[in-house]
Amino acid sequence: MSFFSKLAGEFIDIVEWTDDSSDTLVYRFERYDNEIKYGAQLVVRETQHALFVNEGKLADDFGPGMYTLETKNIPILSTLRGWKYGFSSPFKAEVYFVSMRTFTNIKWGTRNPIMLRDPEFGPVRLRGFGSFSLRVIDPKKLVMAVVGTEGRFTLEEITEQLKSLFLTRFADTLAESHIPLLDLSTKYDDLGVILQNKIGPEFQEYGLDLLKPLVENISLPEEVEKVLDKRTSMGMIGDLGAFNRFQAAVSIEKAAENPGQAGGMMGMGIGMAMGQQFTSPWAQAAQQPPAVAAPPPPPPPPPPVAAQAQYHLVIQGQQQGPYDTAGVRQWIASGQVSGQTLAWKPGMAQWMALQQFPEWTTLAGTTPPPPPPPPPVGGPPPLPNP
Repeated sequence: MSFFSKLAGEFIDIVEWTDDSSDTLVYRFERYDNEIKYGAQLVVRETQHALFVNEGKLADDFGPGMYTLETKNIPILSTLRGWKYGFSSPFKAEVYFVSMRTFTNIKWGTRNPIMLRDPEFGPVRLRGFGSFSLRVIDPKKLVMAVVGTEGRFTLEEITEQLKSLFLTRFADTLAESHIPLLDLSTKYDDLGVILQNKIGPEFQEYGLDLLKPLVENISLPEEVEKVLDKRTSMGMIGDLGAFNRFQAAVSIEKAAENPGQAGGMMGMGIGMAMGQQFTSPWAQAAQQPPAVAAPPPPPPPPPPVAAQAQYHLVIQGQQQGPYDTAGVRQWIASGQVSGQTLAWKPGMAQWMALQQFPEWTTLAGTTPPPPPPPPPVGGPPPLPNP
């Protein structure tokens, strides 16, 4: 420090801190060689606390108010220095001002998704976002445990560590809560209370008080949200066939937005083709021309559905199945199954024409051939002789 700074320090007899920032937690009062004149005025404003440190040891502390630095006001510092007759010359001590105001709206968020097991969706990845507030409740503990000898200690220097602690405890809290994924949005307040009880004591180890930990949003990755939205749409529509027709209608609507452009007309044609593709299977079967050549080999059977797989069919002289309703409709659409096709399902005594089933009465056809002999117990009956 220059000579003029030293000289100015000899005449300055007011020790104070005017906080012109919004993020300073601790400020060390600057004085040449840490010398403070005997009888100087100490000014501690509201939301501030002053600490005197002598030779690395915390001495006296002062709350809001104005103090004259005399022996009677700083007895601990006088004892540490061992002055028997008081002091009338400058004394050396560091003065730290601590901001006691509440620092609000400190944002937190997960850097990486948290892996959890949901009872309905299985393993999922979640992200969480929110905010919290804090304030100093023990200035001595903060200065000794965190600040050290820094001349200016800002909120940013400690929030990263606090956020890491917060995120770790948030992940534990989310896993231990066992709240289903679809119910999380109704439990944000409950999670905030759990975080307050879980993290609050750990903040106090730094002389800080955690205030209002808020969970503002818990979300899935974008690609998972899209799948969930589709699942929701399908649930609202009812069945897969209706969903496919809905998709075709959406394609037609998008293509028709630019009817004057060739691309728009092409898209509209594609959408109409898609719409025709998902029309009724009976209409598709009726539109097929009569077969001239030998019928093509049977297409691969659709995957069986355990809950509805019940129909056995006779196709080209071979027993096929079991199939669910959707599988039978695919055979009808291929033209290889009609109302005269023999079929059997559990509970029937013999093979019958498909159109004789109550659920397939809309199939047109001629009178079926005589029924074959009764089936053996526990399975479909033997195929009839050609």
